[in-house]
Amino acid sequence: MNDEAKRKQLNKYKAFATGLFLLMAVIFIVMTILQKRMDSHWIGYVRAFSEAAMVGALADWFAVTALFRHPLGLPIPHTNLIENSKQQLGDNLGGFVVENFLSPQNIRPYIQKLKISTFAGEWLGKEKNQEILIRNISDIILDILNKLDDAEVSQFISRKVSEMAGDIKLNKIVGNGIIYVTEKNDHQRMVTSLSSQIKNYILENSELIKERVRKGSYTFIPAFVDNKIADKVTTGLSDFFAEIEEDPNHEIRDLITKRIQEFSANLAEDPQWEQEFTTIKNDLLQPEKLNEYSRDIWASIKKTVTEELQQDHSALKTYLSKNLNEFALNLNTNEILQAKIDNWIRVTAYKYILKNTHQFGNLISSTVGNWQGKELSEKLELEVGKDLQFIRVNGTLVGGLVGLIIYTVAHFFL
Repeated sequence: MNDEAKRKQLNKYKAFATGLFLLMAVIFIVMTILQKRMDSHWIGYVRAFSEAAMVGALADWFAVTALFRHPLGLPIPHTNLIENSKQQLGDNLGGFVVENFLSPQNIRPYIQKLKISTFAGEWLGKEKNQEILIRNISDIILDILNKLDDAEVSQFISRKVSEMAGDIKLNKIVGNGIIYVTEKNDHQRMVTSLSSQIKNYILENSELIKERVRKGSYTFIPAFVDNKIADKVTTGLSDFFAEIEEDPNHEIRDLITKRIQEFSANLAEDPQWEQEFTTIKNDLLQPEKLNEYSRDIWASIKKTVTEELQQDHSALKTYLSKNLNEFALNLNTNEILQAKIDNWIRVTAYKYILKNTHQFGNLISSTVGNWQGKELSEKLELEVGKDLQFIRVNGTLVGGLVGLIIYTVAHFFL
């Protein structure tokens, strides 16, 4: 029921209560006139009833009206109570709600019934809802990206990279990285690959080796001898590197590993290497270069993310949809996950409500206190005024009955 309908209903019951008072007033006047002209006993009873009914009606009208306004506009003390006591009313109402509705024993049963995980799983499991969620997330992120100042973001990236890189010792990172690779034995693949490439290079360039041998040979040595020597050198070298390629335990591999580890340790600890890497780092991280790198990085990230979010079936949205499906399935089937989520929500909600109960009370108190007094009176009268009109009706009838009883007792016993 809206305010207009409530107002019509209130006016209807006000008219009824007022009409009953006027009826009693008419009866009283008529009975008073008749009593002067006739000598019937019943006239006195009816007159007493109507007289007391008028008194009761007026008394209750005054009491009801005094709650919401000054009766007849007269500033009588202790009237217009709601407007004059709205702040106290708001404080009392706020305290009442907090004490009787937000106490631990009252909210605990409702908190314990919370089971958000199942509802969330069912909601997320629907394709339509997933599309809505992804679309809204995309719109929010796009809005944030468009509102960000590119220059400020680039400066932020540049500043953070500069701060993080300031204490980084590149020589230690590179040296420890090489040690890590050798400990994992991953460098052996590189040794194998290099051995294979060197072997193939030797076999494919045998004529070059012969040419080199002939140039370094003496003039009195026959050409066939030089060719024979070149063939031996080619075969020997290719076989040697083939052995390294095929034998994972070749001694050369161990020697290479040892030399790499020595070099990496020296790289990580030698001050000279530290100085050289610091020079390289400072050169790469000059403000002009760093700002340029940051602008390029941010522009690339922004462009990629924007394109992914604007396309309906982009890789990013497909990935989000896949993960939402998996999460929804887990919410519906994984009882351990359900228990964890529901328990976290219950504990968080319980703590938050108890921690902020005074805020609810303050909200009610300030809201009521900030209302205009006349507005508050009108709001409350619309809500409870109809029922209060029955007080006027009851006061009229009860007052009439009490007056009738008093008149009867006085007539027969006094």
